[in-house]
Amino acid sequence: MDNLFSRFTSLSTFRSLRQTNYRLFFSGQIVSLVGTWMQTMAQAWLVYELTYSSVWLGIIGFLNTIPMLLFAMYGGSIADRFSKHKIILITQSLSLFQAIILSVLVLLNMATVEIVALLAFSLGTINAFDIPARQSFIFELVGKENLPNAIALNSAAFNAARIIGPAIGGVLIAAVGVGWCFVINAFSFLSVIIVLLKLKIAPKVIDQKEKSSFIQSLKESVRYVRSDLSLTALLTLVGVITVFGWSYAVLLPIYADKVLQIGAVGLGNLMMSFGIGAFISAIFVASAESKIRPSKFIYGGISLFVIGISLFALSTNVAVSLYSLVVVGMGLIMFIATANASIQRRAPDALRGRIMGLYLLIFQGLAPFGQLGMGWLANSIGVRGAVLCGATICGITGISMRVFMNSQRNKQ
Repeated sequence: MDNLFSRFTSLSTFRSLRQTNYRLFFSGQIVSLVGTWMQTMAQAWLVYELTYSSVWLGIIGFLNTIPMLLFAMYGGSIADRFSKHKIILITQSLSLFQAIILSVLVLLNMATVEIVALLAFSLGTINAFDIPARQSFIFELVGKENLPNAIALNSAAFNAARIIGPAIGGVLIAAVGVGWCFVINAFSFLSVIIVLLKLKIAPKVIDQKEKSSFIQSLKESVRYVRSDLSLTALLTLVGVITVFGWSYAVLLPIYADKVLQIGAVGLGNLMMSFGIGAFISAIFVASAESKIRPSKFIYGGISLFVIGISLFALSTNVAVSLYSLVVVGMGLIMFIATANASIQRRAPDALRGRIMGLYLLIFQGLAPFGQLGMGWLANSIGVRGAVLCGATICGITGISMRVFMNSQRNKQ
């Protein structure tokens, strides 16, 4: 068994798993992420069953992610000041509690869309502190050299769960009801908590500079980003793709019910198709990140996304829709995994938590505006028109940024 494991980790694709702490953390994340994706799909279907409204789907998406805009920078500052390990233990325990409350309410038929909205906001608030700590914690587990590989593997796990979670969720909803998806998610958080308790982490030594005021610490991180043109360009692209690209997902329940007429199981299959493409892309990036320039992954990913989402918007055929979402998944994950690794590698150690907080403020904090806008736009011009508008803006921004960055390099 040890010989088999050695051969497995000798492959460049999986080299980060040679680190014992990261290997444990990675295994716990896989189980938890399956439950998280099951809940994501189930919550969207629950809201749609309660309201049959694209506007409410947008509102729930808004409330789930607006805390990232409000608190992510503060969460990043906390991650730079205290033990990331302990922060993650606390946030995962709170997430477990949130999932238990939601599951009980749904199983007792006491859930209303207003309660779901409140719980979505509470989970988003927990994530605003959890994700900056968790993202920057990976650096502490594997170091700078293996960081791009570890992030790509994390993305692979995230998107393998995106395949498995919605598929199980769709079957569970059809068989026993939506409430059991939330129950299983609650149990899945236990895997992360158990793994975190097993990790051997050295006590965090706080630099005196990290004890500056919260406002001052924010100014330091923003000042550093503004001084680095590549960081500014990456964060701008992340913002545009978040608002006008990722927001298509809030409309998937309407596509499943009204456009393709495939129900809850079909919604799970749509989300699974995205996950398949994302998983393929993440493994490819993990294998090739040392051989291919990051810019090729970034702009190639945007191109794949625009092509795939345009096909999806125009399709009325189930098979074409499923295959097009595979392409969408490949493009978005190729872009975001590379952008994440590039941003972390360019960030100094003392500012990494805050810069990741800024990244998450943009990546997830702006998402509610995209989701709210996409819900409103779909209500005005239809779901196809809304998705095509987003694809067009993403394509134009990608081309413009590439031309601009090339012109800046030519001047140097």
